[in-house]
Amino acid sequence: MKGGKSISTAGFVCRLSAAAITTLLVLPYDVARADEGGISFWIPGFFGSLAATPQQPGWQITSIYYRTQVSAGGDVARAREITIGGIPANLTATVNARVNATANLGLVAPTYVFETPVLGAQASAVLLAAYGNNSTSLAGQLTGTLTTPGGAFPFSRFDSIDSSLSAFGDLIPFFQLKWNSGVHNYMTYITGDIPVGAYESSRLANLGLGHWAIDVGGGYTYFDPKTGHEASAVLGFTYNFINPATQYQSGVDMHLDWGVSQFLTKQWQVGLVGYLYQQIGCDSGSGNRVGCFQSRVVGVGPQVGYIFPVGDLQGYLNLKAYGEFANENRPAGWNIWLTFNLSPAAPTPPTPSRPRITK
Repeated sequence: MKGGKSISTAGFVCRLSAAAITTLLVLPYDVARADEGGISFWIPGFFGSLAATPQQPGWQITSIYYRTQVSAGGDVARAREITIGGIPANLTATVNARVNATANLGLVAPTYVFETPVLGAQASAVLLAAYGNNSTSLAGQLTGTLTTPGGAFPFSRFDSIDSSLSAFGDLIPFFQLKWNSGVHNYMTYITGDIPVGAYESSRLANLGLGHWAIDVGGGYTYFDPKTGHEASAVLGFTYNFINPATQYQSGVDMHLDWGVSQFLTKQWQVGLVGYLYQQIGCDSGSGNRVGCFQSRVVGVGPQVGYIFPVGDLQGYLNLKAYGEFANENRPAGWNIWLTFNLSPAAPTPPTPSRPRITK
């Protein structure tokens, strides 16, 4: 490390590696779902650097400001129209429209890190809550054929829909186990969605998912305190339960979040973050009128972190940003995460006393 300084693994607090603080994770569900309407439970980018490193036992609190701006057209716009009831079952239509969405969310995640090991690992439990605003619009032309008892008739309509909502999102419980062996760190987690947030199937903008979900996965972090080199990756899978309001069941999702960074000093960290999100199971259910509709998106961007004392506690501030590309059946754009973690500081090792010399 620069200047010959090294970082103790216990001497800093890693960023909260909780889940899915959805949709990780409950973020703007109707901003980004192929899964139903192109929206997934998992918000790509939730995990990042230091995901598997251990933390100090005791209570800590993490707050996150999340902002995203995305857009999509074609099949995503058509799927959103179907979900909100804009395209009745007797209308065969093509949609030349675009969906645009902007979300600003505040997330709070109280965490308890257990001191007693579980299966030789450090255990922690988190409950994530979110409040924020989702503004979504859809504009474009619908053309097709309307089938009635009297026959089939040409159909054309221009839609312009604006929807905005400020409300609470779903609750996300999260449990994880972490193992440490020198510079190698391993973790596993389980999380899920409790659908208590603001959701209406006929509304374009929502802050709730509308159905239960469960997500499991595992990860690895390489961290060398002597050099400050760090690299992390977390792979997870989401199983979505059927949405009772729409009778639509999203397929199984796979997500890979990663981060690499370098500690320039004991306080400053810089690096890159990224993600790959890929739906690997087809959508289904009696309410599915769009077919398999598998979604994909890739994101990458910079990050910077800073560790500092807060009285007897320790603060960690991290800023990361992603630009998205290679999307399919899902909106794409950009998003930023500003994370602040407040946790117990690592204990300072006692200074060894000098032996007394007697004549």
